[in-house]
Amino acid sequence: MIERDALNRVLNELLQPERFKDYGPNGLQVEGKPQIRKIVSGVTASLALIEAAIAEGADAIFVHHGLFWRGQDGRITGWMRQRLASLLAHNINLFAYHLPLDAHPELGNNVQLGHQLGMEVLGRFGDQQLACWGVPKEGTGFANAQTLADHVQSVLSHPVVLVGPQDKPLQRIGWCTGGAQSYFEEAIAAGVDAFITGEISEPQAHYARECGVAFLASGHHATERYGAQAVAAHVAAQQGLEHVFIDIDNPA
Repeated sequence: MIERDALNRVLNELLQPERFKDYGPNGLQVEGKPQIRKIVSGVTASLALIEAAIAEGADAIFVHHGLFWRGQDGRITGWMRQRLASLLAHNINLFAYHLPLDAHPELGNNVQLGHQLGMEVLGRFGDQQLACWGVPKEGTGFANAQTLADHVQSVLSHPVVLVGPQDKPLQRIGWCTGGAQSYFEEAIAAGVDAFITGEISEPQAHYARECGVAFLASGHHATERYGAQAVAAHVAAQQGLEHVFIDIDNPA
């Protein structure tokens, strides 16, 4: 068991949210019971995850995508009311970390995605140094971008949109989970031969074709399933807590 405020301190010390300019508040977003024995982790604080956490008897939920974002409507109506009502009725704490969870050098979304794909991280690039670049670990080579796309699709169990050269040999590969399509130009500047992220917007297809760098859109949710569970499992083991990761399917 751990006190809520103590767990908040442990998470803040681990993820260092003060280092980041983010789109919403990191840390404890909804206050629940003062003592925590069981944590449920997931990607997004959706109603489905909250209801699954209630069924698990969770005292706290740890997510990447919390409830509150800069510029959103502040009224507690509709989906926001439903989610908050469920959390408050069952006295469940909600902890959310966005960019700090992406960036953690061992447990974060980007490093964990690299582990899943068999990549060795050799450097960082992009705004706040969130994105990674590296090479396949020994025994995990990719002949070309199509081979890489097939591998990513197999590992993530999610369709991959591949744009750009499919047969170009790959040496340096870049990646950044979630909605990091705007990092593509910085990935090109970093000298990568392929860039993996969750989503693609209209301009990136043209950049990929014109610059000769493959772009792989592999699913926002699919690429961000690993950081929250890694952090929650690490902290739970450290503090003697029970932990369950719940993956709420999302095709995006």
